[in-house]
Amino acid sequence: MLRLPAQHLAGLAATLLVATAATVTPITRADEPALHRVTYTVTAQRLVTADIYFRDADPPGWAEYSHDPYQFSPKVEADVGPGTRWTRDAWLATPGEWAMVIATSGTSPATADFHCELAVDGKIVATNNGARGALCSVRHW
Repeated sequence: MLRLPAQHLAGLAATLLVATAATVTPITRADEPALHRVTYTVTAQRLVTADIYFRDADPPGWAEYSHDPYQFSPKVEADVGPGTRWTRDAWLATPGEWAMVIATSGTSPATADFHCELAVDGKIVATNNGARGALCSVRHW
């Protein structure tokens, strides 16, 4: 029979305890929220160069958004009209709160008759029409 000094047994026990705890205890971290595919679409009845703002990222919170909304809402200019649409995909964690697209004819006197559409994970959740602009969002602004 093998006899080990008490200090060796204590060290062996501590090593086994740490090794067992490391293999059994998972590393915990905050779960990241699932991202949803948001598809924005803008069309118009008449050809126009539209100013389009859309949300491409979830702001960390309302305070950050209020401080600088354009940081989270890029602007693009796009030609839209019969047979010509603008479409963009974004990935958002909380589309019910932040997904939004706005199309406007800006300073142009043209009446374009815009139509916008917002889909989340392939399901259309908001549509809107407007002579000189249209806003689509789930949230009421």
